[in-house]
Amino acid sequence: MVDITETLDCLGDVCPYPDVKSKRKVKKMKSGEVLKILVDYPLSAERIPETMTSLGHEVLSSEKEEGESKWTILIKIK
Repeated sequence: MVDITETLDCLGDVCPYPDVKSKRKVKKMKSGEVLKILVDYPLSAERIPETMTSLGHEVLSSEKEEGESKWTILIKIK
């Protein structure tokens, strides 16, 4: 069980907005906090975990909801 600190809803947004919003959000968060990101744009579902890893954060999970074009990404801030 992971305690979610913040949720960033990017449903309906297309690239580059989910990527930009997620980068801005993690800059405002503290080490150890967990960000939940909701996306429904497939490219963002691929790019956000890659970007967060390259920034040094930990991707806890990236899961697609069954039967839907919607992903939930959990990022632990480092």
